[in-house]
Amino acid sequence: MRRLVMLHVLAVFLMVFPAGVRADPLAGHAKVETLVKSPLMWNGDLLPHYADGQPEITILRFEIPPGTSLPLHVHPYANAGVLLSGELVVHAEDGSSRHLKAGDTLIELVNIRHYGSNDGAVPAVILVFYAGIQGESVTRIIAREPPAGEPSGDGVPHGGGTGHSGS
Repeated sequence: MRRLVMLHVLAVFLMVFPAGVRADPLAGHAKVETLVKSPLMWNGDLLPHYADGQPEITILRFEIPPGTSLPLHVHPYANAGVLLSGELVVHAEDGSSRHLKAGDTLIELVNIRHYGSNDGAVPAVILVFYAGIQGESVTRIIAREPPAGEPSGDGVPHGGGTGHSGS
């Protein structure tokens, strides 16, 4: 009987506190929906450890016109976004990609060369949240692909030979 009561209490708890909101202390005061929570980037690799320095949060809204690709770039710090409208394909230098549609979330690649392209007919609007370091850029554009064996100059290892130019 005691076991039956415990199972009943557990069932009521799970109905009152769904899995997605149970962990947030504000859930009793507002509707809370976890959009994404993960230690992994979209390619499945672990996010790197945080850098030393004064943290600085930056929130940017990007509007990428149809038929446009962003230049090849890297982010030195963790960031995540929510695609508000349109469609976007993110491409990593190794050839992997992920297709996003409105409402999708993305934990970006850190210190991995990549770019985004809007192959759709309407602007892609994405809101991106960066957890950076005060005074440091959250994005570094990769100006060119160095010849094989030459250092990249950006401090980021490269795959050499994929030729993604971002346009």
